[in-house]
Amino acid sequence: MDPKRELTSVDLAALVGELGAYEGAKVDKAYLYGDDLVRLKMRDFDRGRVELLLEVGETKRAHTVAPERVPDAPGRPPQFAMMLRNRLSGADFAGVEQYEFDRILEFVFERDDGTTRIIVELFGQGNVAVTDGEYEVIDCLETVRLKSRTVVPGSRYEFPDSRTNPLTVSREAFDREMEDSDTDVVRTLATQLNFGGLYAEEICTRAGVEKAMDIAEADEDVYDRIYGAIERLALDLRNGNFDPRLYVADEDDGDEGSDDDEDVDEDSSPDRVVDATPFPLEEHVELASEPYDSFLAALDDYFYRLELAEDEEETDPTAQRPDFEEEIAKYERIIEQQQGAIEGFEQEADALREQAELLYAEYGLVDDILSTVQEARAQDRPWDEIEERFAEGADRGIAAAEAVVDVDGSEGIVTVEIDGERIDLVAQRGVEQNADRLYTEAKRVEEKKEGALAAIEDTRDDLEEAKARQERWEAEDAADEGDEDEDDESEERDWLSEPSVPIRENEPWFDRFRWFHTSDGYLVIGGRNADQNEELVKKYLEPGDKVLHTQAHGGPVTVLKATDPSEASSSDIELPESSIEEAAQFAVSYSSVWKDGRYAGDVYAVDSDQVTKTPESGEYLEKGGFAVRGDRTYYRDTPVGVAVGIQCEPYTRVIGGPPSAIEGQAETTIDLEPGRYAQADAAKRLYRRFRERFEDESFVRKIASPDRIQHFMPPGGSRISEE
Repeated sequence: MDPKRELTSVDLAALVGELGAYEGAKVDKAYLYGDDLVRLKMRDFDRGRVELLLEVGETKRAHTVAPERVPDAPGRPPQFAMMLRNRLSGADFAGVEQYEFDRILEFVFERDDGTTRIIVELFGQGNVAVTDGEYEVIDCLETVRLKSRTVVPGSRYEFPDSRTNPLTVSREAFDREMEDSDTDVVRTLATQLNFGGLYAEEICTRAGVEKAMDIAEADEDVYDRIYGAIERLALDLRNGNFDPRLYVADEDDGDEGSDDDEDVDEDSSPDRVVDATPFPLEEHVELASEPYDSFLAALDDYFYRLELAEDEEETDPTAQRPDFEEEIAKYERIIEQQQGAIEGFEQEADALREQAELLYAEYGLVDDILSTVQEARAQDRPWDEIEERFAEGADRGIAAAEAVVDVDGSEGIVTVEIDGERIDLVAQRGVEQNADRLYTEAKRVEEKKEGALAAIEDTRDDLEEAKARQERWEAEDAADEGDEDEDDESEERDWLSEPSVPIRENEPWFDRFRWFHTSDGYLVIGGRNADQNEELVKKYLEPGDKVLHTQAHGGPVTVLKATDPSEASSSDIELPESSIEEAAQFAVSYSSVWKDGRYAGDVYAVDSDQVTKTPESGEYLEKGGFAVRGDRTYYRDTPVGVAVGIQCEPYTRVIGGPPSAIEGQAETTIDLEPGRYAQADAAKRLYRRFRERFEDESFVRKIASPDRIQHFMPPGGSRISEE
């Protein structure tokens, strides 16, 4: 069983009550990690520090966590986090609601200057939308533009279309939803009633209804039992009748009775977590479980242990090579079990058909038995008396009475024995109807056999795939060993197709500025604002450096470094013209020229000793400004141009700058030009493109979040060049 990565609608219904206990807590600060995890740090009068996590990526969750388990604060708060801090700092948590029975939570925060709503979508691609009190979107992690709904800054937030809420559905509406279905009971509950797979199966089990029963065969009694089970579940959720459980599965996938059990290492890996639920589930009865005082605590532990297990897999040297042998053995065990099940279905179907044929073979005998019961019941004779009459008849040697071995009045079933076979008869039906029932049941068992045959083919495919992966791994491993014996002249690795790209982080001193390395290897740095422009001229400008600036107002101070600050300055280094031209393109691209939607602008270059912060008499220099003495070298009509790429060696990081420089340093790049997409939206488009290009999508998520990509994008609107 794969571990749960998304909260269900039932989970959210249970969470709302427990999260409501924190109403009145004050928000201290907000954080954004990557592009999908929001953290709200709050203070509760009774409980002290409260940490709320909202994650909407591959893992979708919303719950409180123990303070010692929160991730370290990111170094540079992105725009989304700053917006949240501006709106929520000092605000009171006013409550949380689940939208209908959907996987959407709406958190409400109140402050003297207004209301803020955080709407968390825990379905599909996931999203966090921040709105004001009237549901106007202030900002969102993902913009949504569909025919059915729109979620973009400046528009009114639109919830998805309403669906049936099974917790409040009337009996009449429930019957209509069931009768409109053309599939089996469990799929109807999962889709029409919106329970999802797990809780649809749980409802069937609690109601004592066969999951695979066709809707056409479900009668009023089946509807009564299912609706009753739903009502009891809804009552537990409304009243908070929880008994939370965290479920774990044996790492051996339940392979009990192994001859090697006594040799298991006491230090072997702990059981893996697979689910956390607000109350015990009959569907998880085969799993070991741990009780918790609250559902929030169970979820905190669940996701914490899930993350630990995944981290161990990534870092454990023994996990570098998958255990193909165990995986292959597991599939072989499953195939053996499936083959046994198929044989069992065949035997069961044959036995049912044989019983039906026996009824026809002894038609007169069976008809006498059923007629006797039906006549007695028509005269309101109790079942005990009917059973006694059959016993008396058997004593007198009456063949029909001797065939009766049991009478169950509670179910209206008479059990007979014919030619050594025991057969259950529905007393109120005739011989033909009872035989048809047995034939139908045999057909249903045959269908189970067909399903098992399809399943065994799928398992065989999985087995063959595992064997093929083992062969590929061993072939690659052998090739890698051969490569180690060769000189360093081996071909470069194709990082895009690597299943796992190792993270090698490095945060240089200039990372907080705009920067890139020219195709000749020289560092270019530019200011992001007036403060950084001031700092570059005062602190980092050295003899031998070039300073570039656009003629247009509103551009960064751009410094082409002749040396690193840790090295001795040198004024006799002749900087290549190609590097100066790339620095000029950098200067114009990150200026107001791009922001205004223009495709070229004039740039001038001067030596470092021509730049001064001391104005002439009567002059005034604004913060970030500087004065230039002497002649300037102009680069007329310098075209704008920016490429953003992902570098895999020597470090793994996002880089950006002039395409001629970046394309030679990155594993893959995307060229940009001025366009209509806001900086944040364009960054998300690039992020999705990069994820498509790398086999290891988790690598892109870790080092190239939209926030990191945005760090290298020009101000103003952009678009991908080939779009």
